Parts: sequence; structure tokens; C-alpha cells
Amino acid sequence: MKTLSNDSLTIQVSPQGAELSSIVANATQKEYLWQADPAFWKRHSPVLFPIVGSLWNNEYRHNGITYHLSQHGFARDKEFELIKETDTELRFKLQESEDTLKLYPFPFYLEIGYRLAGNQIEIIWVVKNTGNEELHFQIGAHPAFYYPDYDENSQKRGFFAFDRTAGLTYKLIQEKGCIGDTEYPLPLDKEGLLPLDTHTFDKDALVIEDSQVRRVDLLNPDGSSYLTVYFTAPVVGLWSPPAKNAPFVCIEPWYGRCDRVNYSGEYKDRDWMQYLQPGETFNASYLVEIHK
Repeated sequence: MKTLSNDSLTIQVSPQGAELSSIVANATQKEYLWQADPAFWKRHSPVLFPIVGSLWNNEYRHNGITYHLSQHGFARDKEFELIKETDTELRFKLQESEDTLKLYPFPFYLEIGYRLAGNQIEIIWVVKNTGNEELHFQIGAHPAFYYPDYDENSQKRGFFAFDRTAGLTYKLIQEKGCIGDTEYPLPLDKEGLLPLDTHTFDKDALVIEDSQVRRVDLLNPDGSSYLTVYFTAPVVGLWSPPAKNAPFVCIEPWYGRCDRVNYSGEYKDRDWMQYLQPGETFNASYLVEIHK
């Protein structure tokens, strides 16, 4: 486990999956990141690559060959190599191997970084096409944050606030981890907030597409700020395990998304795919800001 610390925060990152594993506010010693109790969910903040979500029947087609990949891809379960360590930044890398090429027939270079500045953590993604054909991929985040002032005997869990307060829509996971086409209006209250309770995620994740929002704030039950996630990704998933009264909620910026129900097309034609020509590089990041 690698550690970064400043006056405000201390974070820890595991080389396994290059996964952010702890965010502690130094003044209070309060932990903000879910600590992976398998009774609810065994991860903290996995990086999703080379797919986000599920493939229909866990398979995809490329150049006439059918391949199999489980939900969210393989990067989260791979050991990354530490390539940079300073007082404020960590960088890890993963490249293709014989094992990954059986699942995903593309040479690639994946770099994941963490930069600490004040009360903010920047999570950095770099994807390079090191092969000789176009690279098709998705990448996404899955950080799980403790609910503020969690009380298992109360139904209330605080609020989400967005950088848009009207007209938001979402889609739902329908079958085999794949999404339906129906769009539903996000039920915001008169202040433009989404109230969170033990039933918000009864039907699984809320998937907000088309760059409708670029910021999600998790608010305390009294409406004060708890933490904020800033991103430029076109899709964001909001999730807590259905029917488990879990102590955490996920805010997930995605450059990608699961298949549509019954999707049978080519891998490259899936919704929200990213593409790189040989030698090209994809750069993206998102920011987590912790409030006192």
C-alpha cells in the first residue's frame, strides 16, 4: 500500500488494481472511502477497464472472433507497477500480457495516477495505443463513499446535488447487467436536490448519460456539503447495493457504459466506446473534493 499525505488528507493506494483504498481527513481522522466489507461490497474504488459495466452474455465480437469478459473488465484485478512516487503524486502502469490478450486482443498501456492537493484528490487516467490497429476501449471509476452520518435505523441518507437542477433523466439496468432504452425523469425536490434513502437504488444504478451533469455533490442530511466529485466524463453512474441498507454510495464517472439489452453488434460499435489510432493517447481525470 502506498500513502500520500498533506495537511488536509491522507490517502492510500493499492498496487492491486491501482485502487484508491482510503481517504482520511487528518483533522478528524474520519474515513470517507468505503472500507470494502464483503458483506456489502468487497471493493473501495476500482478502475474499470477495458469495459464499463456488463457485456450482453459476458461476450463481445471483434474481427469475427467472440471473446468473453466479465463485468467491468480485468484491470481492477491486475497488479500494477509503481512508476512514480513523490510527496504529492503516485503513478502506476499496466500493459497487455498473454493473459489479457486472450480476453482483449489489443496491445495497450494504461497509467493510473493520484495527485493530492489540499482537500482534493485528482485521479488521472492515461491510455496509449501501443498496437498496430485501432484500439477500442472504455474506462471508468467506481469510488464508494461512506454516507454522511449513516444511521442504519433511519431511512434517510442525505442528498445528491448537481450542477443542473431541472430536466435531468436517467436509465436503469434491466437484464443481465445491461441497460434499457427508457429514460426516466430524475425526481429532484423543489431545491433541485435528489433525496437519498434506503429505497433510492431499489432498481439498481441510476445511469445519467449525454454529459447532463459534470459535478455531483453528496450532502449531509442537513443539506451541508460533505464531498464533491467533478468530472468531464459523458456518463455517470450512481449506485448503492439494492436492498442491503449499505453504508455507502458510489459516484462513478464513466467513459463507457454496459451493453444495451440484447446487444449483438461488434465490440467497436458498442455505446460510448473510446477509440485510439496506433500511437495515440487518451488523457482524462476526475476530482474528489472532501469538505469538512
